[in-house]
Amino acid sequence: MAPVTRTVALLGKPLKRRHSQVMHDAAFDAAGIDARYVLRELEADEVEGAVAAARGPEFLGLGVTAPYKPVVAALCDEVERDATEIGAVNNVVRTDDGRLVGINTDALGFRDGAELAMGFPLRGAKVVVAGAGGAARAVVYACLQAGVARVTVGSRDRAAAAGLAARTHPSLLQRVDAVSLDDEAFRRQLGEADLAVNATTVGMIGAGMAIPVDALADWATVFDCVYVPAETPLVAAARARGLKAANGSEMLIAQAAIAFERWTGVGGMADVMRAAVAPLLADPGATA
Repeated sequence: MAPVTRTVALLGKPLKRRHSQVMHDAAFDAAGIDARYVLRELEADEVEGAVAAARGPEFLGLGVTAPYKPVVAALCDEVERDATEIGAVNNVVRTDDGRLVGINTDALGFRDGAELAMGFPLRGAKVVVAGAGGAARAVVYACLQAGVARVTVGSRDRAAAAGLAARTHPSLLQRVDAVSLDDEAFRRQLGEADLAVNATTVGMIGAGMAIPVDALADWATVFDCVYVPAETPLVAAARARGLKAANGSEMLIAQAAIAFERWTGVGGMADVMRAAVAPLLADPGATA
């Protein structure tokens, strides 16, 4: 019998970009693994069947994106603790006996990308995060796990920011503040921040900037989780001020490399993925 090509399927709707597919397929080729990463844009009533199919021996696992992260998490046999605490599963690992384990690679991916941009570890840093959704939850979790001194979460809806803060483990709660984006406290915290993070879609879907760059200290680093376009208005404004700034491309690559290692046992694929995805990152119109 001919060997079966293994599969990782990305579940979501819509699936407009093929960055993940290009990165993972390049890594499979470089590692000599007979496998492919496929995009599966599904309707809601198709998700349960797609997850059940991933228990088959031809699958290595799944990638998961909006809007199906909560649905897929509920269909897994196990969800790892960090994914549970973050409240989001972005990848699923199939074990050898066909069990499905939900994981989150965004938090570690963010930490790798942010520390690269800053040039020093997050431990002891003061961080301000704009946003209170899934990306922000991963960012705040990563910061607290890294031992930051303080995280301020700003959202248009202060209740949403407070809700994110409330998810924090009680022993770490004193390190998290929740404010409204238009509150003077948000600007005040930005003035003391070592790292300012945009964890909203502003700059990709919405116009403008979620973080007023003029409020930042001269030593601050700006990290925008958005990676398309390559230079968001926030990153451009920060660089124009002479601040260190980075988009979310390194977070994208780092979290993908972590997932790849979980699926295959093969690490060290970040450079391969970075080279493969570079043309797409340079082309904001690149879609699936």
